[in-house]
Parts: sequence; structure tokens; C-alpha cells
Amino acid sequence: MTETVSVDRRDRVPLWRDGMWRAVVAAFTFNGLLFGVWASRVPAFKEGFDLEPGTLGLLLLALAGGAIVSFPLAGALSEKWGADRLTIRCAVVYGPALIALGLAPGPVALALLLFLFGASHGSMDVAMNGWGARVEDRLQRSTMSVFHAAFSLGAGLGAASGYAAVSAGFGVLPHFAAIVMPFGILALCFMVPAADQETAVASDASSAPLLALPRGPLLLVGLIALSASMGEGAIADWGAVFLRIAVQATEAQAALGYAVFSVTMVLVRLSGGYLTERFGPVLTTRASAVSALTGLLLSVFGGSLEIVLVGYGLIGAGYAVVMPLVFSRAARDAEMPSGPAIASVATLGYGGMLLGPPLIGFVAELTGLRMSFLLLAALAVMAFYLASCLGVARNRV
Repeated sequence: MTETVSVDRRDRVPLWRDGMWRAVVAAFTFNGLLFGVWASRVPAFKEGFDLEPGTLGLLLLALAGGAIVSFPLAGALSEKWGADRLTIRCAVVYGPALIALGLAPGPVALALLLFLFGASHGSMDVAMNGWGARVEDRLQRSTMSVFHAAFSLGAGLGAASGYAAVSAGFGVLPHFAAIVMPFGILALCFMVPAADQETAVASDASSAPLLALPRGPLLLVGLIALSASMGEGAIADWGAVFLRIAVQATEAQAALGYAVFSVTMVLVRLSGGYLTERFGPVLTTRASAVSALTGLLLSVFGGSLEIVLVGYGLIGAGYAVVMPLVFSRAARDAEMPSGPAIASVATLGYGGMLLGPPLIGFVAELTGLRMSFLLLAALAVMAFYLASCLGVARNRV
């Protein structure tokens, strides 16, 4: 039987007063910031090394491979050290890994460094989502959408920094270093004191599966996560390149694409709790799928920078609340405990985010970049039809 706790909103303490909540927000923001910085400078790497779409796809596959390899390890270490401590340790590696990309002398070295960058990004992503779930459970508040909004805010700021850096004539290395050093220290100032307050979870990490995958009804939830995260990853890594090719945008204008996408996600995610309570997870997910599909079609068939940027905004709105809804549904699954359930959906979801960009590259090599984006449109249609599985509350006794 499900126990529902009713809390008068007027009696709630503001979330920002909680130190652990602020720490998780800082972690999500920093993680998104560095990913946005990387996404904004992908065209610089493509042009600097004269990469064809297929070759760039292979390099992005190295990033995806690093992240996917890190997922099971991050899950095991979260059990051993605690998700809070693992988040901090990953953040310490994540910043230098981004700076190292700017030192790559050639494509082979860049592939190796992208593997490291992907591993640090992926492991921190899994850890901070685990930390966020624990904080959400302790506060008895629905805050996962806000945490993901912080990621999108960071990513948007990172992409905007790319526009500013290109406009000012900054190279990749000074740009990366100028972001990592001050913001890395600031994020740690929030995270470290909060982690000291949290008691690590004592558990037998060896009993956890090395690779958790969703099964039963949770598999359908995982496919929704896959559709949204694959699109989000594709826009992150190919959005700027798409603008360069589709509407002949300048490098500075191309950097605006991911910024528009991310800022829209922030605005929608900040209202994600209200939207879900007002319309329910099923209708919210279906409306999100329609928004993403409309934005993708505008991007593919639009003929100007302004139309494509509007499309990017609609895509961002469409993907905004899907992953928070997926994590909430996984946490109340009846067939798997909440921890493994969340991990299994994250593996499929974030695997899609990181495998999407290389897949887009391979398809673009065969059909062109415009047509490859229609693959994302098909996934949005799939999410629309699978949305009903998010409305099934299957709480364990």
C-alpha cells in the first residue's frame, strides 16, 4: 500500500536553505557547465583536425565508450564510498579531463582524451543522480526536475561561454582553463562541506550486478529515457555543426544553438513539478514528445537560422522533464528496488545520450546531416506512444 504524505506548501522550508540540496544543485550545474563548454567547441575540433562526419562520429563514440564503461563502476563505488563522496572525486577529475582535450595534438590523442572525459562525465552523472535521489528522499520533496534544470542551466552557460570565447578570439585551451579553474573551486566549496554531513551507505557492493538493465515494464520506461537522452546528446554534440551546415551559420552563431536548447530546458524543468502535478506524467510526456517532434521537423526543414533556433527551443522544451519523470517512475517500481531500478534506467538513458551523437554521425555519412535528425523525430514518436507506462504507480509494499 502506498503511503501519501500531504504537506501544506506554506509550511515547507525553502529548498535553498538545505546545504545538501545546494550541494547537489552545484554538482549538476558544474557537470552541465563543462559538458556545454565541450559542446560549444565541437566545430573547432572538427575544423582544426579537418574531420569528416564519420570520423567525428568515431571520436564521439570514444566519449560514449568512456561513459558507458564508467557506469557500472560508478554504481559499485557509490555503494562503497557513498554517492556524495564519489560525486566529489569525479568532479576533481572531470575538470582537468576537459582541459586536457585542448592539448590533444591529433585525432588519436583526442580519442583517448575523449574516453577519459566521457568516463569522468558519466561516472559523475550517475553519482550525482544517486546523491540527488537520497536528498529528495530525505526531504520528502520532488526536486529531481530542479536538479536537472541546474544541469541544463550549466550547459547553457557553458555554450554561451563558447559564443563569447569564439567572438573574442580565444582558443580552445584558454577557454577551457578559464571555465574549469574558478567554477571547479566554487562547486567544490558547496559540495565538500555537505558531503561531510552525510553518512556513507554501508552495503555489500559485491552483491550489486555489474551491469543493471531494466526489465519488464521498466524496460518501456527505459526506452522513453533512451529516446529523450539520445536526442539531448545529439543536439549537444551535433547542434552547432548542424547550424553550420544547414543554414551556413558562423561559428559564433552556431554556438548559440545549444544555448537556446539548454536555456529552454531550464525554464521548463523549473516548472516541471507544477506541470506534472497539474496534468499528470502521461499527458506531460506526450505533450513533451509533440514539442520535440515539432522542433525537430522545424530544424530539418527550416531554411533560416531563426527558424532552426526556434526549433531548438521546442526540442529543449520537449526533452526537459522526461528524464526526471523517468527517474521518479523507476524509484517506485515494484519489480526492482529503487536503487537498481534507477541505475538500470540511467544506464539505458545516459547510454543513449552518449551513443546518439556517433550514431547521428554514421547516419549523416550515408544520408546527410539533415536527414539523420529525422531519426530523432522517430524516437519522439515512440516516446509519445510509450508514455502511458509512466502513469503506472507500482509501489512496493
